[in-house]
Amino acid sequence: MRPGCSRRACAERVALQYKFVELSIVSDDTLEACVNEWVAQAWTLEGVRFVMHDSSRRPAMAFVSFTREIDAVQADTTPPRRPPPLLKAVPGEPEPED
Repeated sequence: MRPGCSRRACAERVALQYKFVELSIVSDDTLEACVNEWVAQAWTLEGVRFVMHDSSRRPAMAFVSFTREIDAVQADTTPPRRPPPLLKAVPGEPEPED
């Protein structure tokens, strides 16, 4: 909880922002570098998820997740990201509607 604000007031003004980092080379050095880089930028480590191959004991890749608090008003004004189209538009054809 932030200093100088009640639990309810803080809950109304704060939102969580998430960041996911993909590591294709998984070692203690790459994990350490990733965590240190993002924690230095005011992100909080949330967890590490490993992707395994059936034929190996070593992880094939890792996803490192971070969170940080942002102002809820700022979070509400940021529009959601529009996903890329699944199909390419054909010249002369109308674009599909959402």
